[in-house]
Amino acid sequence: MAKASATPVLVVDDYATMRRIVRNLLTQIGFTQIEEAADGAEALGKLRGSNVGLVISDWNMEPMTGLQLLKEVRADVRLKSTPFIMVTAESKTENVVAAKEAGVNNYIVKPFNAETLKKKIESVLGTLE
Repeated sequence: MAKASATPVLVVDDYATMRRIVRNLLTQIGFTQIEEAADGAEALGKLRGSNVGLVISDWNMEPMTGLQLLKEVRADVRLKSTPFIMVTAESKTENVVAAKEAGVNNYIVKPFNAETLKKKIESVLGTLE
């Protein structure tokens, strides 16, 4: 069983409102250690500078997309096993396939609610307490 309050989460999205929405949903589920990054490059810096137990990243960002961030994380020896959930407004099959091939742990299509987010996180981390 994963303890939500003990798992540090990094929310990556170039849209501040979306970061706030995801943060609020995570808080509802019981997460208390939530960091934010406005783009993939900032996220990489935060990931390399601390221990993050879960990354929730948007797909569409500039200058580094969520997919590029995922590939960087999977290529980094220290970070490669970090659980990674991709969030996107696009449900195109080729995007899901590309994310899976790059090593994503799960995929959420916007819009979503706390229950959906919790189920996706539990499929990656195990049952939350």
